[in-house]
Amino acid sequence: MRSTADSRNDFAPRNAGSHEVMRRAASRGTRGLRLWVAVWVFLCGLTPAIAIEPGADALRDWRAQFAREVDHRLDVPLAAQQQYVLLLRQALAEANLSDSTEQAFLLVDRSEQVQAAFIVLRSSADGWFWVGATAVSTGKTGSFEHFLTPLGVFAHSLDNPDFRAEGTFNEKHIRGYGARGLRVFDFGWQSAERGWGAGGTSQMRLQMHATDPQVLEPRLGRVASKGCIRIPATLNVFLDRYGILDADYEQAQAGGTVQWVLKRDRQPIAWPGRYMVIVDSKATDRPPWSPLPRSTSSLDIAPEEVAVRQE
Repeated sequence: MRSTADSRNDFAPRNAGSHEVMRRAASRGTRGLRLWVAVWVFLCGLTPAIAIEPGADALRDWRAQFAREVDHRLDVPLAAQQQYVLLLRQALAEANLSDSTEQAFLLVDRSEQVQAAFIVLRSSADGWFWVGATAVSTGKTGSFEHFLTPLGVFAHSLDNPDFRAEGTFNEKHIRGYGARGLRVFDFGWQSAERGWGAGGTSQMRLQMHATDPQVLEPRLGRVASKGCIRIPATLNVFLDRYGILDADYEQAQAGGTVQWVLKRDRQPIAWPGRYMVIVDSKATDRPPWSPLPRSTSSLDIAPEEVAVRQE
């Protein structure tokens, strides 16, 4: 394999005169391209200050790995990526989280018109790298003990230990947490808006987990749960295997406190995070990049056990 320098030499000008002509032409072309991009950004109302980094080879490899291993994927256009990074930054600022170290975040849009989760890496103080996106399901209101999934920044900490699904069926023959062995990410008791009766708020157990692979996973992309975040089994495995949100767990393990939920064959990333951030884009229409699921089942099943305590 030849080096990059060798490859560049294939296209080197043969003399200084031709080099100068090419340099001037390239300069004019670059200025024209920059002007066109600036006008396009202005007309579209985008915010160019939110830079999505193309990423080094290692980061691009993670994006490719996500594409290979996770299904229900969504191809989010750059303009939408920028808007979501802006929402993420606003949520972190409101939570007074100013840590600028490299780390991963799981961002969830609870909007009924979107229903998606995104893995985003803060790769520097002002740089962000987009790993990938997939369909999810959040809380569906209108029934007893159904909550609107709460907004905010939620720490994935040892205060609320994760556990693994047993893969058992409930009375409706539904595996609420998905197949046996899949991880249930626990974010503890949270205040959430009640979606029944007179409304108000109560405490619910906020969890992120897989769901029944035959009946409920095909419906990801619609509101459906009692308030938790249902994710594809492949995303569950991806988060678990690579420790995307396991900064606290890995730190405890390295310090000698065994974390039984961590698998021995895991391959933790170099920039694990600890926060799930839930936002609402308030989209009024379904974006083309987040289509409704093909499944049209009329099942209204929310199998996870969501405990309730009145405030």
